[in-house]
Amino acid sequence: MTLSSFFSLHRDMKIISFLRLIFFLTILSSCNENKLEEKKVHAVKPKSPHFTLPHLPTEIVFCNEKIILTDEDTREKLDREILVNSYFQSATVLSLKRAGRYFPLIEKILKEENIPDDFKYLSIIESGLAQAVSPVGAQGFWQFMPFTAKEFDLEISNEVDERLNIEKSTRAACSYLRNAQDTLKDWLLTVASYNRGIGGVRSDMRWQGTNHYFDTDMNSETGRYVFRLLAVKLIFEHPELYGFDLKAMEVYKPFKTKGLLITKTIENIAKWSIEQGVNYKIVTKLNPWLKGNRLTITNKYYTILLPSKNENLKPHHKYS
Repeated sequence: MTLSSFFSLHRDMKIISFLRLIFFLTILSSCNENKLEEKKVHAVKPKSPHFTLPHLPTEIVFCNEKIILTDEDTREKLDREILVNSYFQSATVLSLKRAGRYFPLIEKILKEENIPDDFKYLSIIESGLAQAVSPVGAQGFWQFMPFTAKEFDLEISNEVDERLNIEKSTRAACSYLRNAQDTLKDWLLTVASYNRGIGGVRSDMRWQGTNHYFDTDMNSETGRYVFRLLAVKLIFEHPELYGFDLKAMEVYKPFKTKGLLITKTIENIAKWSIEQGVNYKIVTKLNPWLKGNRLTITNKYYTILLPSKNENLKPHHKYS
Protein backbone atom coordinates (compact mmCIF):
# COMPACT_ATOMS: atom_id res chain seq x y z
CA MET A 1 0.00 0.00 0.00
CA THR A 2 1.41 3.33 -0.93
CA LEU A 3 1.56 6.25 1.47
CA SER A 4 -1.03 8.15 -0.51
CA SER A 5 -3.35 5.15 -0.47
CA PHE A 6 -2.90 4.82 3.28
CA PHE A 7 -3.84 8.46 3.88
CA SER A 8 -6.76 8.17 1.47
CA LEU A 9 -8.10 5.12 3.34
CA HIS A 10 -7.56 6.85 6.67
CA ARG A 11 -9.48 9.87 5.40
CA ASP A 12 -12.32 7.68 4.16
CA MET A 13 -12.54 5.91 7.53
CA LYS A 14 -12.80 9.27 9.27
CA ILE A 15 -15.57 10.34 6.94
CA ILE A 16 -17.45 7.07 7.51
CA SER A 17 -17.03 7.42 11.29
CA PHE A 18 -18.22 11.01 11.09
CA LEU A 19 -21.26 10.00 9.05
CA ARG A 20 -22.03 7.21 11.55
CA LEU A 21 -21.84 9.76 14.36
CA ILE A 22 -24.18 12.14 12.52
CA PHE A 23 -26.62 9.28 11.88
CA PHE A 24 -26.55 8.23 15.53
CA LEU A 25 -27.08 11.81 16.75
CA THR A 26 -29.96 12.24 14.30
CA ILE A 27 -31.66 9.09 15.58
CA LEU A 28 -31.11 10.17 19.18
CA SER A 29 -32.49 13.65 18.50
CA SER A 30 -35.53 12.18 16.78
CA CYS A 31 -36.24 9.91 19.73
CA ASN A 32 -35.95 12.82 22.15
CA GLU A 33 -38.27 14.93 20.02
CA ASN A 34 -40.83 12.11 19.91
CA LYS A 35 -40.69 11.75 23.66
CA LEU A 36 -41.08 15.52 24.03
CA GLU A 37 -44.08 15.51 21.70
CA GLU A 38 -45.60 12.64 23.68
CA LYS A 39 -45.18 14.69 26.85
CA LYS A 40 -46.78 17.71 25.17
CA VAL A 41 -49.71 15.66 23.91
CA HIS A 42 -50.10 14.13 27.35
CA ALA A 43 -49.96 17.57 28.95
CA VAL A 44 -52.75 19.03 26.78
CA LYS A 45 -54.86 15.89 26.61
CA PRO A 46 -58.44 17.11 27.13
CA LYS A 47 -60.33 15.94 30.12
CA SER A 48 -63.51 13.98 29.76
CA PRO A 49 -66.55 16.21 29.07
CA HIS A 50 -68.23 17.36 32.25
CA PHE A 51 -71.93 18.13 32.30
CA THR A 52 -73.85 19.81 35.07
CA LEU A 53 -77.16 18.01 35.19
CA PRO A 54 -80.11 20.43 35.16
CA HIS A 55 -82.23 20.81 38.27
CA LEU A 56 -85.30 18.53 38.44
CA PRO A 57 -87.75 19.78 41.09
CA THR A 58 -90.21 17.64 43.03
CA GLU A 59 -93.04 20.12 42.54
CA ILE A 60 -93.99 23.04 40.33
CA VAL A 61 -96.72 25.68 40.46
CA PHE A 62 -98.62 26.18 37.22
CA CYS A 63 -101.53 28.63 36.94
CA ASN A 64 -101.47 28.97 40.76
CA GLU A 65 -101.94 25.21 41.22
CA LYS A 66 -99.25 23.01 42.76
CA ILE A 67 -98.21 19.97 40.73
CA ILE A 68 -96.39 17.20 42.62
CA LEU A 69 -93.67 15.61 40.53
CA THR A 70 -92.98 12.33 42.34
CA ASP A 71 -94.46 9.87 39.85
CA GLU A 72 -91.58 8.24 37.93
CA ASP A 73 -93.21 8.54 34.50
CA THR A 74 -94.02 12.20 35.07
CA ARG A 75 -90.51 12.99 36.31
CA GLU A 76 -88.88 11.18 33.41
CA LYS A 77 -90.97 13.05 30.83
CA LEU A 78 -90.24 16.41 32.44
CA ASP A 79 -86.56 15.52 32.77
CA ARG A 80 -86.39 14.84 29.03
CA GLU A 81 -87.79 18.26 28.13
CA ILE A 82 -85.53 20.05 30.63
CA LEU A 83 -82.49 18.32 29.12
CA VAL A 84 -83.59 19.09 25.56
CA ASN A 85 -84.07 22.78 26.30
CA SER A 86 -81.01 23.12 28.54
CA TYR A 87 -78.57 21.61 26.05
CA PHE A 88 -80.13 23.01 22.89
CA GLN A 89 -78.58 26.31 23.97
CA SER A 90 -78.85 28.31 20.76
CA ALA A 91 -82.65 28.01 20.56
CA THR A 92 -83.17 28.57 24.29
CA VAL A 93 -80.81 31.57 24.41
CA LEU A 94 -82.60 33.16 21.45
CA SER A 95 -85.95 32.64 23.16
CA LEU A 96 -84.64 34.17 26.39
CA LYS A 97 -83.32 37.18 24.48
CA ARG A 98 -86.53 37.64 22.48
CA ALA A 99 -88.64 37.33 25.63
CA GLY A 100 -87.15 40.60 26.84
CA ARG A 101 -88.67 42.30 23.80
CA TYR A 102 -92.05 40.60 23.48
CA PHE A 103 -93.08 39.30 26.91
CA PRO A 104 -94.06 42.73 28.29
CA LEU A 105 -96.78 43.09 25.62
CA ILE A 106 -97.88 39.45 25.89
CA GLU A 107 -98.06 39.65 29.70
CA LYS A 108 -100.14 42.82 29.48
CA ILE A 109 -102.64 41.21 27.09
CA LEU A 110 -102.90 37.99 29.13
CA LYS A 111 -103.70 40.07 32.21
CA GLU A 112 -106.33 42.10 30.35
CA GLU A 113 -107.88 38.90 28.97
CA ASN A 114 -107.87 37.19 32.39
CA ILE A 115 -105.63 34.34 31.21
CA PRO A 116 -102.93 33.07 33.63
CA ASP A 117 -99.50 34.59 33.04
CA ASP A 118 -97.94 31.12 32.63
CA PHE A 119 -99.50 30.88 29.18
CA LYS A 120 -96.87 33.26 27.83
CA TYR A 121 -94.61 30.20 27.69
CA LEU A 122 -96.99 28.67 25.16
CA SER A 123 -95.63 31.14 22.60
CA ILE A 124 -92.12 29.84 23.32
CA ILE A 125 -92.92 26.19 22.62
CA GLU A 126 -95.04 27.11 19.61
CA SER A 127 -92.65 29.45 17.81
CA GLY A 128 -89.72 30.54 19.98
CA LEU A 129 -91.18 34.06 19.64
CA ALA A 130 -90.40 34.07 15.92
CA GLN A 131 -92.86 34.63 13.09
CA ALA A 132 -92.49 30.98 12.25
CA VAL A 133 -94.21 29.05 9.45
CA SER A 134 -94.94 25.36 10.06
CA PRO A 135 -94.88 22.68 7.33
CA VAL A 136 -98.69 22.45 7.52
CA GLY A 137 -99.25 26.20 7.17
CA ALA A 138 -99.56 27.45 10.75
CA GLN A 139 -97.97 30.88 11.24
CA GLY A 140 -97.02 33.47 13.83
CA PHE A 141 -96.11 33.45 17.50
CA TRP A 142 -99.21 31.37 18.29
CA GLN A 143 -99.13 29.17 15.16
CA PHE A 144 -102.70 29.64 13.95
CA MET A 145 -103.85 27.58 10.99
CA PRO A 146 -105.77 29.60 8.37
CA PHE A 147 -109.21 28.17 9.22
CA THR A 148 -108.64 28.66 12.99
CA ALA A 149 -107.39 32.21 12.42
CA LYS A 150 -110.57 33.17 10.60
CA GLU A 151 -112.64 31.54 13.36
CA PHE A 152 -111.05 34.01 15.77
CA ASP A 153 -111.40 37.04 13.48
CA LEU A 154 -107.81 37.20 12.24
CA GLU A 155 -107.80 38.52 8.68
CA ILE A 156 -105.84 36.67 6.01
CA SER A 157 -105.77 38.22 2.53
CA ASN A 158 -103.38 39.01 -0.30
CA GLU A 159 -102.21 42.10 1.59
CA VAL A 160 -102.64 41.22 5.27
CA ASP A 161 -102.03 38.26 7.57
CA GLU A 162 -103.07 39.12 11.11
CA ARG A 163 -101.64 35.85 12.45
CA LEU A 164 -98.38 37.84 12.34
CA ASN A 165 -99.86 40.78 14.24
CA ILE A 166 -98.52 40.16 17.75
CA GLU A 167 -101.27 41.97 19.64
CA LYS A 168 -104.20 40.65 17.60
CA SER A 169 -102.90 37.07 17.47
CA THR A 170 -102.24 37.07 21.22
CA ARG A 171 -105.81 38.18 21.90
CA ALA A 172 -107.05 35.47 19.54
CA ALA A 173 -105.00 32.89 21.44
CA CYS A 174 -106.56 34.14 24.66
CA SER A 175 -110.02 33.63 23.18
CA TYR A 176 -109.16 30.04 22.30
CA LEU A 177 -107.70 29.35 25.74
CA ARG A 178 -110.73 30.83 27.47
CA ASN A 179 -113.07 28.62 25.43
CA ALA A 180 -110.96 25.55 26.15
CA GLN A 181 -110.86 26.24 29.88
CA ASP A 182 -114.62 26.79 29.98
CA THR A 183 -115.05 23.34 28.41
CA LEU A 184 -112.28 21.29 30.02
CA LYS A 185 -112.20 23.00 33.47
CA ASP A 186 -108.47 22.29 33.82
CA TRP A 187 -105.52 24.45 32.79
CA LEU A 188 -103.20 21.51 31.99
CA LEU A 189 -105.83 20.02 29.70
CA THR A 190 -106.30 23.47 28.18
CA VAL A 191 -102.60 23.51 27.33
CA ALA A 192 -102.87 20.04 25.77
CA SER A 193 -105.90 21.12 23.74
CA TYR A 194 -103.86 23.85 22.06
CA ASN A 195 -101.99 21.02 20.37
CA ARG A 196 -104.61 18.26 20.26
CA GLY A 197 -107.83 20.23 20.03
CA ILE A 198 -110.60 20.30 22.62
CA GLY A 199 -112.43 17.40 20.98
CA GLY A 200 -109.27 15.31 20.76
CA VAL A 201 -108.48 15.74 24.45
CA ARG A 202 -112.03 14.87 25.50
CA SER A 203 -112.04 11.82 23.23
CA ASP A 204 -108.73 10.50 24.64
CA MET A 205 -109.99 10.84 28.22
CA ARG A 206 -113.40 9.39 27.43
CA TRP A 207 -112.27 6.04 26.02
CA GLN A 208 -109.48 5.70 28.62
CA GLY A 209 -111.73 6.64 31.55
CA THR A 210 -109.36 9.35 32.84
CA ASN A 211 -109.79 12.95 33.95
CA HIS A 212 -106.18 14.21 34.23
CA TYR A 213 -103.53 14.95 31.63
CA PHE A 214 -100.83 12.97 33.46
CA ASP A 215 -103.09 9.88 33.53
CA THR A 216 -104.04 10.02 29.85
CA ASP A 217 -102.12 8.34 27.03
CA MET A 218 -102.00 10.77 24.09
CA ASN A 219 -100.14 10.87 20.80
CA SER A 220 -96.39 11.44 21.05
CA GLU A 221 -96.56 15.18 20.33
CA THR A 222 -99.40 15.98 22.73
CA GLY A 223 -97.87 13.60 25.27
CA ARG A 224 -94.79 15.87 25.38
CA TYR A 225 -96.59 19.17 24.94
CA VAL A 226 -97.42 20.07 28.55
CA PHE A 227 -94.01 18.88 29.75
CA ARG A 228 -92.34 21.11 27.17
CA LEU A 229 -94.22 24.12 28.56
CA LEU A 230 -93.39 23.20 32.18
CA ALA A 231 -89.71 22.80 31.28
CA VAL A 232 -89.62 26.21 29.60
CA LYS A 233 -91.33 27.78 32.61
CA LEU A 234 -88.67 26.32 34.94
CA ILE A 235 -85.80 27.51 32.76
CA PHE A 236 -87.20 31.01 32.24
CA GLU A 237 -88.00 31.51 35.93
CA HIS A 238 -84.67 30.13 37.19
CA PRO A 239 -82.22 30.34 34.26
CA GLU A 240 -79.15 30.15 36.51
CA LEU A 241 -80.13 26.63 37.62
CA TYR A 242 -80.01 25.48 34.01
CA GLY A 243 -76.76 27.08 32.88
CA PHE A 244 -78.06 30.39 31.50
CA ASP A 245 -76.69 33.73 32.71
CA LEU A 246 -79.16 36.47 31.79
CA LYS A 247 -76.78 39.16 33.04
CA ALA A 248 -74.21 38.09 30.46
CA MET A 249 -76.77 38.08 27.64
CA GLU A 250 -77.71 41.06 25.55
CA VAL A 251 -81.43 40.58 26.10
CA TYR A 252 -83.44 42.38 23.43
CA LYS A 253 -85.40 45.41 24.56
CA PRO A 254 -88.96 46.21 23.48
CA PHE A 255 -89.27 48.50 20.48
CA LYS A 256 -90.47 52.00 21.31
CA THR A 257 -93.26 52.68 18.86
CA LYS A 258 -96.15 54.94 18.02
CA GLY A 259 -99.30 53.81 16.25
CA LEU A 260 -100.54 55.54 13.11
CA LEU A 261 -104.18 54.88 12.15
CA ILE A 262 -104.47 54.26 8.41
CA THR A 263 -107.80 55.42 6.99
CA LYS A 264 -106.82 55.71 3.31
CA THR A 265 -105.33 53.19 0.91
CA ILE A 266 -101.53 53.17 0.74
CA GLU A 267 -100.66 52.50 -2.90
CA ASN A 268 -96.93 52.08 -2.29
CA ILE A 269 -95.85 51.17 1.24
CA ALA A 270 -92.13 51.50 0.41
CA LYS A 271 -92.60 55.09 -0.81
CA TRP A 272 -94.97 55.85 2.08
CA SER A 273 -92.39 54.51 4.56
CA ILE A 274 -89.72 56.92 3.33
CA GLU A 275 -92.22 59.77 3.64
CA GLN A 276 -92.58 58.79 7.31
CA GLY A 277 -88.79 59.07 7.79
CA VAL A 278 -88.10 55.32 7.84
CA ASN A 279 -88.05 52.62 5.15
CA TYR A 280 -89.93 49.52 4.06
CA LYS A 281 -87.64 47.16 6.01
CA ILE A 282 -88.28 48.96 9.29
CA VAL A 283 -92.05 49.20 8.70
CA THR A 284 -92.37 45.47 7.96
CA LYS A 285 -90.14 44.58 10.91
CA LEU A 286 -92.54 46.38 13.24
CA ASN A 287 -95.59 45.24 11.24
CA PRO A 288 -94.85 41.73 9.92
CA TRP A 289 -98.56 41.28 9.16
CA LEU A 290 -98.11 43.47 6.04
CA LYS A 291 -97.59 40.98 3.20
CA GLY A 292 -96.84 43.23 0.25
CA ASN A 293 -96.31 46.79 -0.93
CA ARG A 294 -99.95 47.90 -0.83
CA LEU A 295 -102.60 48.30 1.87
CA THR A 296 -106.15 48.71 0.64
CA ILE A 297 -108.68 50.43 2.89
CA THR A 298 -112.34 49.57 2.34
CA ASN A 299 -114.52 49.01 5.40
CA LYS A 300 -111.70 48.41 7.90
CA TYR A 301 -108.95 50.62 9.28
CA TYR A 302 -105.48 49.45 10.34
CA THR A 303 -102.87 50.73 12.75
CA ILE A 304 -99.27 50.71 11.54
CA LEU A 305 -96.51 50.91 14.14
CA LEU A 306 -93.65 53.33 13.51
CA PRO A 307 -90.53 53.96 15.62
CA SER A 308 -90.93 56.68 18.22
CA LYS A 309 -88.48 59.59 18.20
CA ASN A 310 -86.22 58.04 20.85
CA GLU A 311 -86.10 54.57 19.19
CA ASN A 312 -82.76 53.46 17.74
CA LEU A 313 -84.47 51.60 14.92
CA LYS A 314 -83.62 54.11 12.19
CA PRO A 315 -82.47 54.10 8.54
CA HIS A 316 -78.71 54.14 7.99
CA HIS A 317 -79.08 56.84 5.35
CA LYS A 318 -81.43 59.73 4.72
CA TYR A 319 -83.69 59.48 1.70
CA SER A 320 -85.04 62.37 -0.31
